[in-house]
Amino acid sequence: MIVGTAGHIDHGKTTLVRALSGVDTDRLAEEKARGMTIELGYAYVPIGDGRVLGFVDVPGHERLVRTMVAGACGIDFALLVVAADDGVMPQTVEHLAILGLLGVERGAVALTKIDRVDDARRRNAEAALGAALTGSVLDGAPVFAVNATRADDPGTGALRRHLEEAAARRPSRRDDGLFRMAVDRVFTLAGRGTIVTGTVFSGRVEVGETMTVMPAGRPLRVRSLHAQNRAARRGHAGERCALNVVGIERQQIARGDWIGDPRLLVSSERLDVRLRLLPGGEPGLAQGARIHVHLGTAHRVARADILDANGLAPGGTARAQLVFDAPIAALPGDRLIVRDARAEHTIGGGIVLDPTPPRRKRRAPARMRRLDALERLVAGDGIRSVLAEAPHGTALAELVRATGLPEERIELPPDALVVGAGRDRFALLEADWRALRERALEALRAFHAAAPDEPGPDPARLRRIAFPELEPAVWNTLVDELVRDAEIARHGVWLAAPEHEATLSDADEALAARLEPLIAAGRFDPPWVRDLAARLNEPEQRVRDVLRKLVRRGRVWQVVPDLFYHSRSVGELAEIVARLERNDGGAAAARYRDATGLGRKRAIQILEFFDRIGYTRRVRDVHVLRKTAPEPWKVDAPGGAAGLQTRAGASDASL
Repeated sequence: MIVGTAGHIDHGKTTLVRALSGVDTDRLAEEKARGMTIELGYAYVPIGDGRVLGFVDVPGHERLVRTMVAGACGIDFALLVVAADDGVMPQTVEHLAILGLLGVERGAVALTKIDRVDDARRRNAEAALGAALTGSVLDGAPVFAVNATRADDPGTGALRRHLEEAAARRPSRRDDGLFRMAVDRVFTLAGRGTIVTGTVFSGRVEVGETMTVMPAGRPLRVRSLHAQNRAARRGHAGERCALNVVGIERQQIARGDWIGDPRLLVSSERLDVRLRLLPGGEPGLAQGARIHVHLGTAHRVARADILDANGLAPGGTARAQLVFDAPIAALPGDRLIVRDARAEHTIGGGIVLDPTPPRRKRRAPARMRRLDALERLVAGDGIRSVLAEAPHGTALAELVRATGLPEERIELPPDALVVGAGRDRFALLEADWRALRERALEALRAFHAAAPDEPGPDPARLRRIAFPELEPAVWNTLVDELVRDAEIARHGVWLAAPEHEATLSDADEALAARLEPLIAAGRFDPPWVRDLAARLNEPEQRVRDVLRKLVRRGRVWQVVPDLFYHSRSVGELAEIVARLERNDGGAAAARYRDATGLGRKRAIQILEFFDRIGYTRRVRDVHVLRKTAPEPWKVDAPGGAAGLQTRAGASDASL
């Protein structure tokens, strides 16, 4: 069990820890010279059965609250220290509030220096202490009157026994999650190298494992470690650990960083949080106010953008997006402390809901519902609420960060499924999956109705029509399943409804054999339908119908109504676009006109055709290639179905 002290300066916290542990936690020369704690101090006491009681001694000076918070994060038990001769003081109240905001649930109170006061003063101090504790996180906690300067002090002995009993009753923290440790000290030992100490928030770490320093994202390897001041092969959640690390320079890691499993943490300059202000802290928090934020062992300045109100009054609560000047790392459920713009007063605290929130549409109704779901998750309601507000799926990597568990240990609801592959795997409810299937089919039918002469969209184009925000991995799985279930037919890169299939009779094939050479001979300026009909002495509608069937087969392309190009010619025209992009950064109408030898009107029509089929997109006055641009005119086999390709060289399913 890790015990953290709290209380006003010069109330005897360090003296009490020394009496309880035999360790002087003031290790700095300046601390000994000034007689006050400046930095965090640590002590460890074996208490039997292999257990160790750890102490984190914090400074009590008002200017060192940031250090106090860094030491208090991750503790199991609070030891509030109040001197009988001073009584309750400003940092007593502030530290007590901080303990509550950090979610510390267990603790005890030591009334120190009782040898310096008479009985009346002691009773007054006890009464004031009782009033300060009422309604706080330590309301009802036992109070021990101690004289820590006496070796045989009965109050100190009773407190020591109480701490040992509390440690024995404390259930072990679960360590089946992913490892995360808050760094509070970094130093170098001769012959050992860099040593990093901190409290393990979750999981476990073993010698030889590779972890990541966040938010910088630098890897390191654990060469050796101490857990609770003892050499060990493994460190667990709830222990203080000292890691001897390699692969990173001493100056590349500092207090405020996390060391953790690379799957667990990501860096962000924004956090969506639930803020709660302490009562009586006038004037409250204005929209966009600058505040000091303490999270884990980190201390950062942020702008608070209130999401569901215009501001936040003392004693109130609201959701907010905290915008930082530099990246920070956190997980849903992490506690934070908020101080005013001058870092003089603790004004409140909060809990992290989303560690990687969006910059835009952060107040949209769907976004607020998402935060509702994350609040329920943090409160312990499981991940179903999160999936219910994510009809397009939630990345398993996000669920790993939300739960702190590896993918294989995440418990999904019975009506949930996982789609995608590798690192791009997403969970969603079966009802949402069925809705996605139906919406995809509706979008395909609408496409055929709007463009009956086209063979169908490629997968990337259909995704842009139906689900522009859907993750490609989810979309690829959706298309594959619809094709497997014969709900959609795939012809090369084209997708089509089964009823949209083009069939050619013998007479159609005979006419097609006469039409294709004429269209191919026209190259960049093929004959119009009326010219082809006149030349072959066929009705215009008959020629038009056969050519539309050839379009569905990918043998010809309709650039504008009644003007069809051969696939080889389309490929040549596409290559000119690609060449202009390589040389000029895109195909402008004038340059394309000159490169093809066509008129301006026809050049623009061809460029718009390439936009329409998803090969290019227009950026102001230039047409540029899409990253997954289809190239279905590249035919390796007769008929075109098997040999259609994409510019990226990817398979159909990757579009």
